[in-house]
Amino acid sequence: MSDEQKLTHIDEKGDVRMVDVSAKPDTERIAVAEGFIAMHQETLDLIVEGKAAKGDVLACARVAGVMAAKQTSSLIPMCHPLNITKAKVECEPVQPDDREDGRVGIHITTTCGVTGKTGIEMEALTAASVACLTVYDMCKAVDRGMEIMDVRLLKKDGGKTGLWLRD
Repeated sequence: MSDEQKLTHIDEKGDVRMVDVSAKPDTERIAVAEGFIAMHQETLDLIVEGKAAKGDVLACARVAGVMAAKQTSSLIPMCHPLNITKAKVECEPVQPDDREDGRVGIHITTTCGVTGKTGIEMEALTAASVACLTVYDMCKAVDRGMEIMDVRLLKKDGGKTGLWLRD
């Protein structure tokens, strides 16, 4: 296995560790992730019409996603704490004609940025996951069958490896 293929959080003895990034230069880094929460049409209608019993579902999901991005190092053991410079969460309702599979729900897109020594992918992924979980929490009383899916990295830029885009 080449140095670029090695798992960086595993040392030569096989023990997990936080990677030492102290010698790396600070660079601007950005990551974009997404997630989707599928639900019944009636649930989506409640959200879009602002009639969910717990309040503004999408506003709460956006705030929860930003808060989650800032807490990623507390949740993922080997993540470095980062001084995040940007965190944005977008929530878009998805109607049956918007997806090939006809599923309805909320599409979440997150963008996180930092100027630092290590990447921000985990923060963007955590933000997307928690925003989807927040939608679930706020609507579970009417739709326990909601499904969180397609949480994935779309873009990462900065650092030694530069730009990566999902095909």
